[in-house]
Amino acid sequence: MQREALDFFKKVLQTPSPSGYETPTQNVVREYLGKFADEVSTDVHGNVIAVKNPGAPRRVMLAGHCDQIGLIVQYIDDNGFLYVKQIGGWDPLILIGQRMSVWTADGAVFGVIARKPIHLITEEERSKAPKMKDLWLDIGAADKEEAARMVRVGDPVTVELEYREMPNERVVSPAMDDKCGMWVVIEALRRAEKKNLDCSLYCVSTVQEELGLRGAQTSCFGIDPHVGIAVDVTFATDCPTIEKKEEGEVSIGKGPVIYRGPNFNPKIVEQLIDAADGARIAYQLAAAGLPPGTDARAIQVSRAGVATGLVSIPNRYMHSPVELVSLDDVDRAADLLARFAENVAAGADYTP
Repeated sequence: MQREALDFFKKVLQTPSPSGYETPTQNVVREYLGKFADEVSTDVHGNVIAVKNPGAPRRVMLAGHCDQIGLIVQYIDDNGFLYVKQIGGWDPLILIGQRMSVWTADGAVFGVIARKPIHLITEEERSKAPKMKDLWLDIGAADKEEAARMVRVGDPVTVELEYREMPNERVVSPAMDDKCGMWVVIEALRRAEKKNLDCSLYCVSTVQEELGLRGAQTSCFGIDPHVGIAVDVTFATDCPTIEKKEEGEVSIGKGPVIYRGPNFNPKIVEQLIDAADGARIAYQLAAAGLPPGTDARAIQVSRAGVATGLVSIPNRYMHSPVELVSLDDVDRAADLLARFAENVAAGADYTP
């Protein structure tokens, strides 16, 4: 992986982008895309859209969402403790004891999420999973007035952002879902050779995927692509308690996952497989009987329909502060999509 591209990957992972508050990350994205894209724009929804070889009649859209799950300040009590609502899907158990950042107009305010100590929890309470209303965020304020000077209702909150490297090219960070997918589509745009493109190749850093695929819906409508590939994370099943019979066999480090199923155009799927085989890129296959909760769901049914595919990065511990992926899988996915785009013919017919 090129050093500049890896540095960009680390930078976006350490920049906040809870759904609906993606601007800091999107600013980093725009700056990076300006180095190699022919055109870069931002729509009213906040999607950052870049294109290489604009004007070619066949339009291909690659989409990866930049937003991460987070929290939002809902209420400040008299003692200065904050109560929060979820942005996206959290397991409250994972949040207990986490170091957090409240992102205010003046910068980050540090805090911790807590509940009462184990010594004071009743037997009845121990038998029930905690709810968000049972947790609070402590920012060290002495009272409500001091807390209100530090933060405002409506400020977004994330877990403390930290990127850590592990053996075997594995890395851990919050927001791998889906900043690694966003990185893949941006890097695929950079790696695709313009002289080899018979299409207009778009990449989109989409917003608000975690709130209902909203950015993919609006950006796809605007681009009106003939082909759309979403890149997201998927459940790695090579760890305890994940049932392969239910989720398929997906391993960290064995390559990106190409999905098959009714959400995905069969010709696009075969073209992705051919591109991987032709470039000797390791990949894995997985099946989805129903449209999964990714940008591919929205892309497929935009306007009169889009020939859609889904490439996913194996991810352990999804929707947690310690999401784990392989840099090798991420790197191979970028190569796969670059080669795929170079193989899209101007007159290709994707009618099943």
